[in-house]
Amino acid sequence: MLVKTFSAAVNGLNVTTITIEVSITRGMQYHLTGLGDEAVRESRDRIAAALQNNGYRFPMADITVNMAPADLRKEGSGFDLPLAIGILAANENIQCHLLKDYMLVGELGLDGNLQPIRGALPIAIQARKEGFKGLIVPNRNVREAAVVNNLDVYGMNSLKDVIHFLNGATDNYSPTRVDTRKEFYEHQYSFDLDFSDVRGQESVRRALEVAAAGGHNVIMIGPPGSGKSMMAKRLPSILPPLSLSESLETTQIHSIAGKVGCNESLIAQRPFRSPHHTISQVALVGGGTNPQPGEISLAHNGVLFSDELPEFNKQTLEVLRQPLEDRKITISRAKYTIEYPCSFMFVASMNPCPCGYYGDPTHHCVCTPGQIQRYMNKISGPLLDRIDIHCEIQAVPFAELSMLKLGEPSAVIRERVIRARSIQTTRFASLTTAGGARIHCNAQMTERMVHEFAEPDEDGLTLLRTAMERLKLSARAYSRILKVARTIADLAGSENVESRHIAEAIGYRNLDRGDWAERGVGW
Repeated sequence: MLVKTFSAAVNGLNVTTITIEVSITRGMQYHLTGLGDEAVRESRDRIAAALQNNGYRFPMADITVNMAPADLRKEGSGFDLPLAIGILAANENIQCHLLKDYMLVGELGLDGNLQPIRGALPIAIQARKEGFKGLIVPNRNVREAAVVNNLDVYGMNSLKDVIHFLNGATDNYSPTRVDTRKEFYEHQYSFDLDFSDVRGQESVRRALEVAAAGGHNVIMIGPPGSGKSMMAKRLPSILPPLSLSESLETTQIHSIAGKVGCNESLIAQRPFRSPHHTISQVALVGGGTNPQPGEISLAHNGVLFSDELPEFNKQTLEVLRQPLEDRKITISRAKYTIEYPCSFMFVASMNPCPCGYYGDPTHHCVCTPGQIQRYMNKISGPLLDRIDIHCEIQAVPFAELSMLKLGEPSAVIRERVIRARSIQTTRFASLTTAGGARIHCNAQMTERMVHEFAEPDEDGLTLLRTAMERLKLSARAYSRILKVARTIADLAGSENVESRHIAEAIGYRNLDRGDWAERGVGW
């Protein structure tokens, strides 16, 4: 007997519907075709044990299974459930009339219980797109998949539940409904960290506000204990909230990586990823034998924080250059090519020297000039070229630390950031890059847009010319200063870029000074 069941294969953010054809004839062999990986080939043993432990027998017959399209590689254990159901249906243990209406995914334990799988959300989107009535997933994936409307999503605990459902006991099971919008908006502002905890550091707080308002990349340089990591972790609390479309895209990436919790549906807050400095290139950009999103894609629509930047492997840091520019990453290997989005704010922190106390008035630096120069040279010029704001930090004096008065809360800062972003949304509403990508904030402006929207007045142009000559600023600093100045003007509600905005933006370009390598950070 020939039976068809339906499942899905995830390749990057692309999902393909897989038709599983099972034919049982007289014989004693098991044939699996369709480019299944090792996990798919091992499914036979898991299915046999699950059937045995649930009162069924693996058919003693010639079983041929084809997974179409046969030229597309299938990976992972999520095909266990549709394969098992197909075998049972071909052996006439299950009624076949409901199989055409439902897509099935799930890994089988030896006891027949269903284990969670990766990519439930994009699979649910594909099921709705293909016109399936419903989707059957492991119970621990049901809230994630139930985000998709106009699709009946059933969370099942075991193979036996699925068999009962397909044999007509549909009234005993009900699809999961998730009030996506209500949950999403309830958790948008539930931050555990707040800028009110930060004492002093007004200049740094201001720099991070400017960065959040324009989507600019930031590097913070200062001695140990000055609060670099503390403030970076609070940056998501002042960013504009995720839109529903951004949240859906972000959740899909985390779903493919298996990062969505059992009780989660849509990700409501911008992600904050902070990989350790020992991270490999593959873990950072994605890929691997079974391709998965890397840290830069998991930070999509959020923040990627690199603490102690010079401690990262230099080759690892260099792979950030293309994603920072293109806001997407293309991974090409011999057997596959996938593309992940990676539009994120890059935030880095570092000490000014190996010991950490160069330029600190309260500690003596023990590093030689050569050590400081080698330390700073670990960060290449092309990478610094993609960082708009260079922010110097000093340790907070005890008098400020001991103040009982709290700092300005994140909610107040966020309101100013949202107002500035709304100005940019209006400005760039009909504009795209040469590659067709949408422009969302000032940091994404092309050179043509910089000249159109960020040209300073005569006083500002004179100030910029003087600064570049006296401070020996590099040519790459010019457009970066104008972009940041445009953001500062937006925060001030100014239509034009004025000299005061240029002056503040120049103060955020210390690492572009011509003598920065000799002086460490230009302190």
